[in-house]
Amino acid sequence: MKSHFILLGPPASGKGTQAELLAAQLKLPAASTGAMLRQERATGSDLGLEAEKWTRDGKLFPDELALRVVKHWLDAGRWDRFLLDGFPRTLGQAQAFDDALLAHGLKTDLLVLHLELAAAAIRARVADRLTCRDCGATYGGAFHKLDDLTPCPDCGGLLERRADDTSAALENRLSQYRELTLPVCDYYQASGRLMKIDASQSRETIHDCIMAAVQSEDEQ
Repeated sequence: MKSHFILLGPPASGKGTQAELLAAQLKLPAASTGAMLRQERATGSDLGLEAEKWTRDGKLFPDELALRVVKHWLDAGRWDRFLLDGFPRTLGQAQAFDDALLAHGLKTDLLVLHLELAAAAIRARVADRLTCRDCGATYGGAFHKLDDLTPCPDCGGLLERRADDTSAALENRLSQYRELTLPVCDYYQASGRLMKIDASQSRETIHDCIMAAVQSEDEQ
């Protein structure tokens, strides 16, 4: 059974939800760069404050800074088993992360799962999305029957629309995804480490597809 996973996909493709389900089933430590950043910000670290400056407008922060955030999280004893949600986001990050994995003897022991979703579906999901200010959990307002006056079902925190969920910010993020992240998927596919998953299905069906991909890799 592989012990190192990356989940990639466009905004609102369900990476966080699927990361949570996969991590629970395989008992893996998991985090997104956003969660790592919130952790750093909560401690008031220089790293957290530096990274936050780049995320306020929905911008990707520089490769070197992204790597520092992720490696700081992994250095807390997580190199042996991990699930990364949404990292790496650029080809430079992917190549540098491969170097870091190779230094730990892990480069080939990696499965990258790419959640694919059409732009129209992404826009509809983002327009309906609510995020907890405290724990970062994300919900579909209509699907979960929630609004910005409802406490977070997970922690009781305040639900709100993300500052970067405006139409202009979303189009910018989609453009960045096409320009910067899709080449990352090509990079992993060229080395035989990528599995494509249709993210337009229900979360249960997507999870079943992911587990089938994981088991298929184990049988090879």
